[in-house]
Amino acid sequence: MELREYLLTKKEDIKTLEVKERLREVKENKNFIIAVVGPRRAGKTYFLYSLIKRRDLKDEDYLFVNFEENVAIKDPVELPIIHQEIYGRLPEYLFFDEIQALNNWQKAVYTLYEKKRYYIFITGSSSKLLSREIATQLRGRAVTVKIHPFSFAEILSLENIERKNYYSAYEIGRIKNIARNYVERGGFPDIVLGHVAPSTFFSDYLDLIVYKDIIERYGIKNRYALDYTIKVVLSSFTKIFSVNKTYATLKSTGVKVSKKTLYSFQKILEDIGFAVFLKRIGKSLRKTELTLPKAYLADNGVFRFTEHKLDMGKLLENAVLQELCKIGLEPNKQIFYWRDNTGKEVDFVIQEDGPKQLIQVVYASDKGEIEKREIESLLKASSQLNCNSLTIITWDYEDESQHENKTIKFTPFWKWAINLPNRLL
Repeated sequence: MELREYLLTKKEDIKTLEVKERLREVKENKNFIIAVVGPRRAGKTYFLYSLIKRRDLKDEDYLFVNFEENVAIKDPVELPIIHQEIYGRLPEYLFFDEIQALNNWQKAVYTLYEKKRYYIFITGSSSKLLSREIATQLRGRAVTVKIHPFSFAEILSLENIERKNYYSAYEIGRIKNIARNYVERGGFPDIVLGHVAPSTFFSDYLDLIVYKDIIERYGIKNRYALDYTIKVVLSSFTKIFSVNKTYATLKSTGVKVSKKTLYSFQKILEDIGFAVFLKRIGKSLRKTELTLPKAYLADNGVFRFTEHKLDMGKLLENAVLQELCKIGLEPNKQIFYWRDNTGKEVDFVIQEDGPKQLIQVVYASDKGEIEKREIESLLKASSQLNCNSLTIITWDYEDESQHENKTIKFTPFWKWAINLPNRLL
């Protein structure tokens, strides 16, 4: 397609699209390039569309190019000039989707950035472009905005349920139903919006993760070891993940692989947004780094629809971590887990100039379903970490109780997730 025709056609296409609003806000700045990153299929392109609609941008206000589409572009730096020929003025916004498909993209983007005339947004495929690479290649002039699958609050917004202090019994029943679907099925837009069957989506998703994001990008040759590592992460999620144990198992079956390779697999799975490996909080940075991590997944549906049985306890814990990530908290910087040498454990420690909050997750609808050890672990961590903000997130039990002169707040997941703050860049 000829370039001018493409630019006009693309805007007509965007006008006709039904775009769901994301709660993720962005403060654009001509002094920085906004790089939109996140897991595959999380909705990065549609986030750009939603910005266009939210800002009520007119055709003459912006230029949008998806570099993976069939359009001939001789010199991307001249794109604003061509826009000016069509509309009589330069665009204020430049949206460059799938930027990795453009050869030597960083030079073109940086040249346009240096003019300080435009708000520039770029997205890239996780198989080609990682957030740390964007920062490096754009010489520190980029700010990354991470797009996750839908949060619980975003799904409620899609269902036209407003955040408020009190709900009727009918509203609460509806919210709990949405919460169960979210915890069981995850938040990927295609699943939430019913565009595809979950089993088909996640089968294709895993194939894309393995083939595109890992094997093609990194040139992985030991496919069996990679597949086994992914299976271990899936089967042990919310539990300790040990490279040494994985190595020993593979070695015992005659598979030749080094520990270094397995550690690289772990790092790759984290880089592409497939998994999170959460470290145990230690007395020093060095001790924290040496701890064995707990494995979590970017979305509950990855576990639920890959031949694993329903386990609401694990799914609820994973959903809590993802909700924390979706408000901008970073694993291993602001989120850790705690464990002592007797095996007592607290799921999440929120860190902010020291431990700020301790969170335990228990799939329970009644006080009697909460085991004594869950409370004992929380109290011991509270004493060791000198943190008195103690929360147990339940499925459907709400209360406050005193233990050893400390208050523990029991909060249902749906109520806790609704009251999380909106994310803001």
